[in-house]
Amino acid sequence: MEIVSKKNKTLAIIMRSDYTCDGINFITPDEMSQQIAYMHHSEGKVIDAHVHNLVPRNVVMTQEVLLIKKGKLRVDFYDEYEDYLESRVLNAGDLILLVSGGHGFKVLEEIEMIEIKQGPYAGSADKVRFEGVADSDVVYKTES
Repeated sequence: MEIVSKKNKTLAIIMRSDYTCDGINFITPDEMSQQIAYMHHSEGKVIDAHVHNLVPRNVVMTQEVLLIKKGKLRVDFYDEYEDYLESRVLNAGDLILLVSGGHGFKVLEEIEMIEIKQGPYAGSADKVRFEGVADSDVVYKTES
């Protein structure tokens, strides 16, 4: 698991394709509006049939999940003031939850990905676009 943050504020959580654990591991804190769990069960495990209750939730910020199916994607991270911070590369099988701040992308190899986020999409009211980092100024960071 990789956490991208600035001043103790989480911008993103990255789950690499080789992540594994036994049982169920929620990689997101309970207070996040988008929840992600990794599940690993043995053959024959039964997950009880269920329906979800109607529970009112107040979602004020869109959080996005990207699942990279194929290719390579550069993710550029910005703080809430549109200041560039760093970049990471995602590969096939990687998953990222974009929690806060800003982000931009550059496709490094032809890509197929799935995006999951809260809806409904609010069109132009949903986001503010701004000039991203120049390729010459990109700073790649790897988790240490």
